Amino acid sequence: MEDRRAAWSRRTFLSTLAASGMGAELDRHKVFPSDFRKFPDPATEFEVVRLTDPAHTSHLPAYYNRAMARRGGFLIFSSDRTGSHQVFRMDLKSGECRQLTEVEALDPGSATLLPEERGFCCFDGGVLRQIQMASLKEREIYTVAEGWTRCPGMSVTGDGLSAVLAEQKDGGSRLVLAGIPRRGAATLTEAPFVISDPVARPKRAQVLYRQGDEALWLVNFDGRQNRRLKTAAGKIGPAFWSNDGKTILYLSLPEERNRLNAIRELTPDENLDKLVAPTSQFVHFGLNADASVFVGASRNKASPHVLILLRVTRRELTVCEHKAGDPLMVAPIFSPDSQRIYFHSDKHGKPAIYRLQVERFVEKTEES
Repeated sequence: MEDRRAAWSRRTFLSTLAASGMGAELDRHKVFPSDFRKFPDPATEFEVVRLTDPAHTSHLPAYYNRAMARRGGFLIFSSDRTGSHQVFRMDLKSGECRQLTEVEALDPGSATLLPEERGFCCFDGGVLRQIQMASLKEREIYTVAEGWTRCPGMSVTGDGLSAVLAEQKDGGSRLVLAGIPRRGAATLTEAPFVISDPVARPKRAQVLYRQGDEALWLVNFDGRQNRRLKTAAGKIGPAFWSNDGKTILYLSLPEERNRLNAIRELTPDENLDKLVAPTSQFVHFGLNADASVFVGASRNKASPHVLILLRVTRRELTVCEHKAGDPLMVAPIFSPDSQRIYFHSDKHGKPAIYRLQVERFVEKTEES
């Protein structure tokens, strides 16, 4: 009898522990049905799909971070539908979403897929975490040093071996390279201004970073050749590396009101900067895999449109309205195969994610 009671006690204890653990895991594996809603665009009548419910705030990662799988099967995004911002995985065929995090202070823009697409990184307050999507196992990669605070932005190198981020204190900041598989960190450079949006150069051991909207800087992984890049006069909007890492494509915002915002291309190794195309007042833009087509969000209040711009002809085509309260939030991007456009808008309520097919206008590309 005593043996039976002891066995029952052990089973009860173990089952209680398992239940509580499984409950926590199940909470973190919450699955939500599709919120997809199709509608014809008022301006063009092209079919637009709203992917997330505007009753909640949803965001894709920062425009320079990886949100989508190479084959287009899923994307990661953040939403506050469970009460606080968390990272979710969306199946792009079924629309089903699965919660991937249960963190206290997610930075929505910091989420980025790792190259093998089985996990991702994101900042939870001052802690950079790596999370496996299947098991939801977490690793702490880096913690912002005591007395320092995070600067805006974070990204991962193309090989997935390191994260690049910045910290600030007393008006200055420093750029940090943090190991992912192997923990460890090194300061690449320090600056008397707030460093933001560091992005590693594809196929090179260098990092591009920003001085607000004033300047772009480039530095080697070993901290050498830290230099301000030559850009056009005026402010600097979003900036991207080309896939081959040879050039930087950025939005030039002239100070003069009568001048158009323009997409320009900078070749750091040759210190050359040239005009790609003027725009109909883009405030944000994205580029397809081979940088032959651009997608932009116009700030024109009379024509709050999302447009595609062909590089070879410099011609624009309106594909839909965005009608966002702040056109900067639209942040349009291409899918890896260049066949779809994704963007944000709060025109139906809170910020939501939208999708539009553009295969009629843009050739399919293969991501290198």
